Amino acid sequence: MLQSQLFIKTTKEFSKEEISKSAQLLIKAGFIDKLGAGIYTFLPLGFKVLDKIEKIISEEMENISGQKILMPGLIPKGNWGTTGRWENFDALFKLKGKGNFEYGLGATHEEVVVPLAKKYISSYRDLPFAVFQIQNKFRDELRTKSGILRTREFLMKDLYSFHSSEKDLDYYYEKAKRAYIKIFKKVKIADKTYLTLALGGTFSKFSHEFQTIASIGEDTIYICPKCKVALNEELVEKTAKCWKCGQILSRKEKSIEVGNIFKLGDKYAQPFDLRFTDKDGKKKLVIMGCYGIGLPRLMGTIVEVFHDDKGIIWPESVAPFKFHLIQIENNQKVKKAAQKIYQTLQKEKQEVIYDDRQDKTVGEKFADCDLIGIPYRLVISEKTLKNDCFEIKERDKAKTKLVKVQKISQIFND
Repeated sequence: MLQSQLFIKTTKEFSKEEISKSAQLLIKAGFIDKLGAGIYTFLPLGFKVLDKIEKIISEEMENISGQKILMPGLIPKGNWGTTGRWENFDALFKLKGKGNFEYGLGATHEEVVVPLAKKYISSYRDLPFAVFQIQNKFRDELRTKSGILRTREFLMKDLYSFHSSEKDLDYYYEKAKRAYIKIFKKVKIADKTYLTLALGGTFSKFSHEFQTIASIGEDTIYICPKCKVALNEELVEKTAKCWKCGQILSRKEKSIEVGNIFKLGDKYAQPFDLRFTDKDGKKKLVIMGCYGIGLPRLMGTIVEVFHDDKGIIWPESVAPFKFHLIQIENNQKVKKAAQKIYQTLQKEKQEVIYDDRQDKTVGEKFADCDLIGIPYRLVISEKTLKNDCFEIKERDKAKTKLVKVQKISQIFND
């Protein structure tokens, strides 16, 4: 990618409307654009990050036998009425179509996936199975003050598992926990993310959240130093003890919920009469689990964790590019060397953005590079070419080193 051809440009000032560091930086660096409160466009750089997050999540869901589908976002009123949520789901967007047909925009998808599963489940032999999607959700949120951490439209991964027994659900639930931990390791926030016990709401007595420590977080958790798990503040009112070892919890932190998992039981099987025939020929309700991750929220959380006073510091696994190549002078010698490096990287299938802009100073190029936050900065100039070299620097380190142009393969084979 030539930076001179990049669709969007960076800005010099932070957005005064945004209070979260992630929103300020993502807007300033040209990753997202705000259309309205809680409504954002993901620009080319932002969409690249989102796409990488989606691939990581999809891979881990498929590793636990999740089959990817895509359900509609336009859901008939009757489906919501079956579960009683047409009237009591406050965040549901409702609309009326031609012929007085009414719909709810997909805030969640139990009302679609359960009647879908009913068409294919008849026997215990059809169970267990799990399906997931990554699709836009719509929720009429009252508070949309934290950029992409809480929005009215957002991309979400929701996986639903279907089981013949609570025991089988418990087994799969543990697999899902491990899959989530792998996801957060891949995006490099695992050391700040805690498996957190929370109230289960209408689903079950308890649920589990994955909470990442961040000062902008809307949640408060209490962390066990021994077990590395946490308790949501709503449960601390009942007990301030660790749910694993019983130790008193004293460490209190603000956090962002980056994922959640629920044991739904037969809550949604009942209204849709989702049943299977067991080995003895008896009809039983299907048992379900639900597992969610909001992709933009995860993206925003990564920025909350990885940034400094100059800009974003993307982990390599989700960065829009691996290398940011900067050409200092515009003379033919430097330009030819820069193009050679760029072409070599492209030939080797390395992700690179090449700052070929001729209307920017060296200081502006370096400032944009730090702001955008690509993992490796490569600089080519008359000074480096005196030694037939280019300079390489990691975004989160001050140290630079020179590498011979003809040995460029070293930087992506190490």
